[in-house]
Amino acid sequence: MQDYDVVLLVEQALSPADGAQVHSLHEGLDQPVTYHVLLPLEDASARVESAMGSLAAGEVMASPAMVMSDVDLDAVRKDCQDRADEDLKTTLAALAASGAHVTGEVVTESPIDALARKVAEVDGREAIILTRPHVVAEFFHVDWTSRARRKIGVPVLHLLEHENFDEQAGGGEGVTGL
Repeated sequence: MQDYDVVLLVEQALSPADGAQVHSLHEGLDQPVTYHVLLPLEDASARVESAMGSLAAGEVMASPAMVMSDVDLDAVRKDCQDRADEDLKTTLAALAASGAHVTGEVVTESPIDALARKVAEVDGREAIILTRPHVVAEFFHVDWTSRARRKIGVPVLHLLEHENFDEQAGGGEGVTGL
């Protein structure tokens, strides 16, 4: 009997409750389920730019240019990789604790490209995207879920991390459909 492969794209480490919730979605299937977790590596240079961007424009214009050495950027890159590896390990453990069979990887390519690649690679039956709420991106349909629905040919479920099904259904956020 062939496995029912589900590809999960996660933004951060899943809690044990998140893992159990995801696994509960497939408890009634007759075939074994394998979850393939993708966790994007945060881009170190984007992180530095974001931190720099939080300064007011007037402050940036009035002060001399800040230059980060290659050593500093390498340290940020290493920190990002270490954090991603730890988040993936935590996520795999959360899913395994619920009884799920799971594999995972940290990805450096575009999250949607990685999702499409993995769905094709494992002949995935569905994709689940777990994120924090991103109201503006969702409104303009440029969030991961909207982009994935346009790119891959399997059902895509969007769940909010760290919220149970009842919490997600109550506020109009969360599950955005199949």
